[in-house]
Amino acid sequence: MPITREALIKSQSPTLELTCALIRRQSVSPVDAGCQDMLIERLEALDFDIHRLPFEDVENFWAIRGSDGPILCFAGHTDVVPVGEIKDWHSEPFEPVLKDNLLYGRGAADMKGSLAAMITATETFVKNHPSHDGRIAFLITSDEEGPAINGTTRVVDWLSNQGIAPEWCIVGEPSSSRVLGDTVKIGRRGSLNARLTVKGIQGHIAYPQLADNPIHKLIPALSIMTTKTWDEGNEQFPPTSFQISNINAGTGTTNVIPGEIIVDFNFRFSTEITSLQLQSLVEDILSHAELNYHINWQLSGEPFLTTSATLTDAVVDCIQKNVGEKPELSTGGGTSDGRFIATLGTQIVEFGPVNNSIHKIDEHILVADLDRLTNIYRDILTTLLVP
Repeated sequence: MPITREALIKSQSPTLELTCALIRRQSVSPVDAGCQDMLIERLEALDFDIHRLPFEDVENFWAIRGSDGPILCFAGHTDVVPVGEIKDWHSEPFEPVLKDNLLYGRGAADMKGSLAAMITATETFVKNHPSHDGRIAFLITSDEEGPAINGTTRVVDWLSNQGIAPEWCIVGEPSSSRVLGDTVKIGRRGSLNARLTVKGIQGHIAYPQLADNPIHKLIPALSIMTTKTWDEGNEQFPPTSFQISNINAGTGTTNVIPGEIIVDFNFRFSTEITSLQLQSLVEDILSHAELNYHINWQLSGEPFLTTSATLTDAVVDCIQKNVGEKPELSTGGGTSDGRFIATLGTQIVEFGPVNNSIHKIDEHILVADLDRLTNIYRDILTTLLVP
């Protein structure tokens, strides 16, 4: 059954109440659907200075409280992925439903629950410590689940131009694997995409001497790339991975040698190698194969790693205090907006709910985890900003 206002009041959980209100907003990327207005209203009541930063069709904001000292920034996104086939859901995706101690709804885990916990944790912290040291900030976008062109990366450019660089940042991505707090991300691999086009000469398949098959010419080079060891990785990162995601060639008939082949591939790379080095190595392989080719590179993000103990120790200690388990520090998984914030020299961790239902039908979060997450965020604020 959908959660009524009376049930929320009875639950006495401000985080659950705010999470439900956010889920009701149909903020499919890049649409914000008023989520940020709700967050800004709460932050304005705490004397945060608000800077709305819309870029193209994306809503963003930067909010900050305090005038000097180190900045602890909460970062996140209000946009969610599409729901897919609504008929496959057991309840309406944008109507929060409580069943068997789970809260169902699109964005419950990724990441409206985290946003709500960040807000309510800050409200409690400011009430208890109105004259805290340092500054608290929020960097919120509605373009994390989409192209990520007009969201956090544009806000980071704005911050750089303003001379603002947070010392610490907590990204509320759902980092936990089995139970809340078992995993914290302290870095991410880089991601480099490429679209390779190799030209040949189209012709009748029965007269190969009159054509030039680009598939045949490219296969040896692809074989080298799929078997090559790009690096050995290191203590924090696995070896760089090369994966082909799509190959397209041919005219749709069986008797035509194609005139071109298009291959999409991706590198997830460690700190042992740079994106420019990868590009150079690939182009050297292609040049030695004597191909007539064009390649278009797109860098999604360089790898980053938080090595300083100040933030990670605080996060680990607060998680252990609240859930009784010491988290694993990981760099696994895909990319996040942390890759943009890292360019400011900021220490970054990603910590949030269990991720086993994100982007899926019937996305959900354990209701009790909402208050646990709130308490952990509050304790991190206390550890870093209260002498």
